[in-house]
Amino acid sequence: MALSCGIIGLPTSGKTTFFNLLTGSQAETSAWGSGKTTANDGHAYVPDERLDYLTEMFHPKKTTYAQLEIIDVPGLVKGAYQGKGGNDFLAAVRDADALAQIVRAFNNDEVLHPDGSIDILRDIETINMELIFADLQLIETRLERISGGSKKKMENPLEEGLLMRCRDFLEGEKPLKLLELNEEEREALKHITFLTNKPMLIVINVDENQYADGDYPGKADVEAYCAEQGYEVLVCSAKIEEEISHLDEEEKAMFMEELGISESGVSRMAKAVYTQLGLISFLTAGEDEVRAWTIRKGLPAKQAAGKIHSDIERGFIRAETVAFADLKQHGSMAAAREKGCFRLEGKEYAVQDGDIINFRFNV
Repeated sequence: MALSCGIIGLPTSGKTTFFNLLTGSQAETSAWGSGKTTANDGHAYVPDERLDYLTEMFHPKKTTYAQLEIIDVPGLVKGAYQGKGGNDFLAAVRDADALAQIVRAFNNDEVLHPDGSIDILRDIETINMELIFADLQLIETRLERISGGSKKKMENPLEEGLLMRCRDFLEGEKPLKLLELNEEEREALKHITFLTNKPMLIVINVDENQYADGDYPGKADVEAYCAEQGYEVLVCSAKIEEEISHLDEEEKAMFMEELGISESGVSRMAKAVYTQLGLISFLTAGEDEVRAWTIRKGLPAKQAAGKIHSDIERGFIRAETVAFADLKQHGSMAAAREKGCFRLEGKEYAVQDGDIINFRFNV
């Protein structure tokens, strides 16, 4: 099952445009203005030049990229955590593995900003406060449930004290991802899904001029604030991305070269979410299929084998491994093998991003 990313932001920020670009969907971009309150849902593949290279080498029947589920929710308004504006977005993204907040930097007199002006830092803080309020509301509900009745109902004896600590931290207007907890404390709260504890990517949606200049209003303050909050910042232009998406491969390459773009923003966005989730890909390659397998960073080889099939994990013997960089350097599997780049790794080997693996097993 694909891991998921929720796209959030104020109305007219470009959220649904990015959703469409990531997933190849055609969701109505002005629908939220009409009062629609349901989320859009789709899947995006994570671009991987290594798979492209292996596909050229093996000419497989099928190439399978890593995937992310993308959830695009209605544009938020102040008080959305209480259901104001009809936005029940929290239920849609509460279980998402990561969040991408789209923030408007572009000017467009035909598409008015809901607050009447462009202020990136204000908008980020508005959304962040909604997430903080939502988590505070969740904590209060949970504390009331624990204290209700004659006997306290806790999943873990540490839970009540930790919830109070989380409440105090949130009241300081900081996300829970910055709260230092030990392993035992994290375990005590793992059954509660906090929005401010999720990996967050801030996507600044700029216009063509801002992109060309490499600048946008309040850039230094925005970067400082995001660094303090522990957020990664990515600058993209939905307008440019949309234009690129309608071009054929040759025109696309020329257009990107003219603008000095080495990689599309949508590609960078998908990869950034993937990285924020602590994920890597190991690869398998052959005439039937070239494929990226998604695993957590540091996963042992035996458990990685289980991602392909439980029988391979159960009967694991060795992982025959070559790093993609070594394969590319030498140009073929045979040449890489001749140069001694193939390794036999045991069950405890921590699989590395880009490892091309053939598992040896016996069931």
